[in-house]
Amino acid sequence: MAEEYLADHFPGFPVMPGVLMLEAMTQVGAWLVRASEDFEHSMVVLKEARNVKYGHFVEPGQTLEVTAELISQTDHETVLKARGSVNGRTTVGARLVLERYNLSDENPALAKTDEVVREKMRELFALLWRAEGQGVESAAQ
Repeated sequence: MAEEYLADHFPGFPVMPGVLMLEAMTQVGAWLVRASEDFEHSMVVLKEARNVKYGHFVEPGQTLEVTAELISQTDHETVLKARGSVNGRTTVGARLVLERYNLSDENPALAKTDEVVREKMRELFALLWRAEGQGVESAAQ
């Protein structure tokens, strides 16, 4: 209940807003894309959300577990199947289209910015991701 948005969404019946569930799936998909292509693109953004379906509410104290599966890829777009669940019960699902690009594609002067963004994303990914069975200590090494 410490999250400010829960006071308004919905009064007397706090639940995680659907747009935040969609954002969580987008973020998971973006990390999957970055890691699978060795951070080739500095920008990975949501282009389209298709067939978004909400099943159950996510209440305060529950953990939304999000998964994403790569369906197809072109030079600049990735289609993913994403799902959010709580205790094995589907709360949200969608097909997401993520666009991948570098800022220097449009403006070559931004090539250094691309490098910095890719490096920062690699650093953040190293902090966020742990291989199964790894503790925090071994993931940081």
